[in-house]
Amino acid sequence: MQVSVESLGALERRMTFNLPSDRYQSEVGGRLREISRTARIKGFRPGRIPPKVIEQRFGQQVRAEVLDALVRDSFGNAVREQSLKIAGSPAIEPASDNADELAYVATFEVVPDFGDIDVSGLKIVRNTSEVKDADIDTMVENLRLQRRSWNEVDRGAQDGDAVELETFSTVDGERMPAEGAERGTTVIGSGGMLPAIEAELKGMKAGDEKEVDVQFPADWRVPALAGKTVVVNLKVGKVSEAHLPEVDAEFIKSFGIRSGDAEQFRSDIRSNLERELKGALMSRLRREVSEQLVAAYAEVEMPPKLVENEARDMAAQAVEQARRQGRNAELSADAHVQFMDSARKRVLVGLLVGEVARSNDLKLDPKRVNETLNLIASTYEEPEQVIELYRNDQDLMRGLQGRVMEEQVIDWIAERAEHTEQPLEFADAIRQ
Repeated sequence: MQVSVESLGALERRMTFNLPSDRYQSEVGGRLREISRTARIKGFRPGRIPPKVIEQRFGQQVRAEVLDALVRDSFGNAVREQSLKIAGSPAIEPASDNADELAYVATFEVVPDFGDIDVSGLKIVRNTSEVKDADIDTMVENLRLQRRSWNEVDRGAQDGDAVELETFSTVDGERMPAEGAERGTTVIGSGGMLPAIEAELKGMKAGDEKEVDVQFPADWRVPALAGKTVVVNLKVGKVSEAHLPEVDAEFIKSFGIRSGDAEQFRSDIRSNLERELKGALMSRLRREVSEQLVAAYAEVEMPPKLVENEARDMAAQAVEQARRQGRNAELSADAHVQFMDSARKRVLVGLLVGEVARSNDLKLDPKRVNETLNLIASTYEEPEQVIELYRNDQDLMRGLQGRVMEEQVIDWIAERAEHTEQPLEFADAIRQ
């Protein structure tokens, strides 16, 4: 196969390569003959369909499939022959408009030369933690709070009470909203409203109304109120106190533990918290190692198109997240610009992790993949169905394998770097 490679920049390359035409024709013919033996077309007996009919019905599709597979295979072989390390996905196009000419041009970026990657000089802080009985007690109380009921009371509101209220504000002489009021319910002490407003609600009873001056933070989500002193009108409609259920057999059974056994309940909670803790500690370690790698290799030039594509993906994810939170968001043409620095760091870490795995011949651990899959599945009511879903979806499995491989490399780097252990309480460890 004829292959030529030229540099278009520090990290951009253009490759011209030809497909083996004899192999192309042979595979197309073989595929069509295979189809002719099993195809069912009205008016013809199976296995007796004329080649011309098979060609008319399936030829275009088969040629496209064979061509696509050959292009990818030929490009991969050429990359290996040229000892190139590709960064991102190549753009592959025909070299000419002649449909009979099986020549293609691939434009792509390559991984920068990191030299000998020595991680022994990195200084890593590795957090440790464990689940204690007090953490289980806290989770039990949180579960009770989730199942609490509310009873209306005829008294002033206290911490922990739910308050139904109507509010409107006046800022710079303008009323917001212009007419009527905003209605909602907040639990005092939950942080659902500004602390200054929650403090004013204490002691108010149903029917009480007052005006208070509130200083809004400079980064408040409503620009018209951000950083200003606002007159807020509060009118309480109802005050309710919480009633927490007892941790009895009925309560325990509501969480899927048929026996209603308290010890089994606490054991399951411990397992869930330990799983959450393991993920949180890995996230902290990933962030720590990433920051050290970025600092150590900050001067290495990154593939510009790969960075831009990553920034565009990050911008799209941010817009999608905003929409899910009920906020209006549009993806502008230059929305990715603000993500370029973060994207560069992400690309840098990803390429370095890949190079560390390649240069040290690190292999994906199937056992760790299974363990991670089981951990993911255990968070669902039907774990077997989740496992089957992953097993039957190549994209899901590739994503899982990529995640596990990255974690393996992160662990490998942390073990060989200068690292110190820093113990954390469970609540601090899982706080992102």
